[in-house]
Amino acid sequence: MASEALIDCLNEILKHEWTGVAQYSQASFILEGVWREVYAPKFEGDAKESFGHANLIGNKIVALGGVPVATRNEIKQSKDLREVLEFSLAFEAKAVEMYTKALELAESDRSLVVFLEDILVQEQEGVDEYTKLLRDTPDAQAASGGSARKSG
Repeated sequence: MASEALIDCLNEILKHEWTGVAQYSQASFILEGVWREVYAPKFEGDAKESFGHANLIGNKIVALGGVPVATRNEIKQSKDLREVLEFSLAFEAKAVEMYTKALELAESDRSLVVFLEDILVQEQEGVDEYTKLLRDTPDAQAASGGSARKSG
């Protein structure tokens, strides 16, 4: 059986992933305007990814002798696209932090380390993607004085 600290950490991750399911789904529901067609499917996909991670983590908790939580944290929501993207970046960054902590606790179990690293890679890709998206949102362009300029 895994340590209580590791199972507690995985349960905190599980709560975070359940939060992602709700938060990303809500963003896809309430986003309106011209950017809806672009971002609603992205947020739906991110909700599905969070659900997939929740499924993996919940099953791993049981395999390690624990009981998965069935709760989530409070979600952040807005109709402002830039704010939703900022919430999403913060969410993904927190996930990277949480999976990194779990990796430290799991260091003696090589297969669990690989399992967690695979998810961590996806979370870091989320951080990278939201970082790039925030560089070119409508608000960012307005703040910089209009459309982005290309250098030749």
